[in-house]
Amino acid sequence: MTELISVWPPFALTLATPRLTLRPLRDDHIPAAVEAAASGIHDQGRNPFSTPWTAVPADELGPNMARWYWQCRAACTPNSWTLTLGIWHDGTFLGCQDIAARDFSVLRTVTTGSWLRRSAQGRGYGREMRAAVAFYAFDWLGAEVCESEAADWNAASLGVSRSLGYELNGVTRTSSGGKQESVQRVRLTPEGFRRPDWKLQVDGHEPTAKFLLGIAGSPPTP
Repeated sequence: MTELISVWPPFALTLATPRLTLRPLRDDHIPAAVEAAASGIHDQGRNPFSTPWTAVPADELGPNMARWYWQCRAACTPNSWTLTLGIWHDGTFLGCQDIAARDFSVLRTVTTGSWLRRSAQGRGYGREMRAAVAFYAFDWLGAEVCESEAADWNAASLGVSRSLGYELNGVTRTSSGGKQESVQRVRLTPEGFRRPDWKLQVDGHEPTAKFLLGIAGSPPTP
């Protein structure tokens, strides 16, 4: 483990909330991620993702997911990066929370996306894991804006956004599985963030920030 972190510093990062642990996905986590996705995420024919990655034959899901995780790592530079964080509760893999940025040193903006296995939905985990990356983006990385989006029919995702203080940020159209979708964009700032009444516990920030941002990271002043 020590040797792996030394060559890929983001693997040192751990974010902990009262119920969840978020860590960058390593190769030995990929089978759990595939199993969680294969167990079901959404209703048939109601795909919430801009790229309908779940709508593939079962034997293609695993290779496609692995390619995505490897692609995200391979493309990471201080100018463009994506952290795909696995979500665990009591040792069970629940889903993924992504946080990404382009030209972060100039724009100070991150974007997020996530999914949860169906058996974990409706328990407040989605809000908790989104709050975790908002805490990390604002208080540790120095972000000024956190953006997300959801299909306009996705009341659960938009409800999470609303509960955390996101503001509506325009509607766009996208093609999902050959069908037109209306997508609601949302935007959060540190001033508008409705912070939960718990503190995020962070380990491994300094090597992660140095790798992703090209600077030495330091924890915030309590």
